[in-house]
Amino acid sequence: MLGDMWSSSEFTAEKLGITEFKLSFLRENGILKPGIHWKSSPIGQKKPWNPKALYNIKMCKKIINKFNIEDDFNIAA
Repeated sequence: MLGDMWSSSEFTAEKLGITEFKLSFLRENGILKPGIHWKSSPIGQKKPWNPKALYNIKMCKKIINKFNIEDDFNIAA
């Protein structure tokens, strides 16, 4: 893990029990918000700059749990 707050996509996906693809989908579609759920990291990257996303597992877990609860509720209704 990279520090106490921000983690790689591989580690975050593993901890959340989802695929990196789904994690990327949530970020690219605005479910995960920049600066809250994820941020860009230029560490160790050469130009042209193509930053990797780092994730806040705790905040990502909150939003993913919220969507899972809403999905369950909509199915039952």
